[in-house]
Amino acid sequence: MGRWSRAAAPVFLEWVAPPAGARWLEVGCGTGIFTEVVLDTCSPAAVSAVDPSEAQIAQARMRPAALRVDFRVADAQSLPFAEAAFDVVAAALVFNFVPDRPRALSEMRRVARSGGIVAGYVWDLAAELSPSGPLRLGMRRFGADVPDLPGAADSGLAALQALFERAGLERIATRTIEVTQSYADFDDFWQAQTPGYAPTTRMIAAMPVSERASLMEAVRAGLPVGPDGRIEYSARANAIRGRVPG
Repeated sequence: MGRWSRAAAPVFLEWVAPPAGARWLEVGCGTGIFTEVVLDTCSPAAVSAVDPSEAQIAQARMRPAALRVDFRVADAQSLPFAEAAFDVVAAALVFNFVPDRPRALSEMRRVARSGGIVAGYVWDLAAELSPSGPLRLGMRRFGADVPDLPGAADSGLAALQALFERAGLERIATRTIEVTQSYADFDDFWQAQTPGYAPTTRMIAAMPVSERASLMEAVRAGLPVGPDGRIEYSARANAIRGRVPG
């Protein structure tokens, strides 16, 4: 989740205002970083967390949180839990990656108790306000083909509202979360923005050296660089919460 996601998670959780002593399920937990924020700030009675990637769950089980969390390999579209098993069901930066989002929300509602909380947030990908937004905009100015982001069209507040309404949730509320982060210099920014697993990184790596250097200069020219070389900008996440009827 990185520095951006770590900064957004506490704001999201404070807004959701879950009760202490709740039974939690995190859907799409990745390596368990958001899970650790839940443990540190929400005083849960029990936490389960699922992700479809065996490699991600293997990493999560190596973290200190594994002593207090039931990590499992499972798909958001078919959760391996009984009905009404949890007080809070949350998904952090996950909705856009799920192929069948209505089915996943139906599952999240199914495993939440009557009156329980279902909530989540996702970067505002449609507006290019994710942490990778400046890189992607710079690539477009350069004329590079920028890979589409999964689920970008459904990352706005209206789309999330419709998703939760379709799932039959009540007392739905939405908000935006603004997160500002800084990088020591362009090299720090570039390294953070081009992790080895990203499709964009692989595309850039395939460029001729001279073309890649020109791209980097084009991206640099569009960044807010301070007098000391520090780069600072904001990203926006769209958050939503609702209650299971009853």
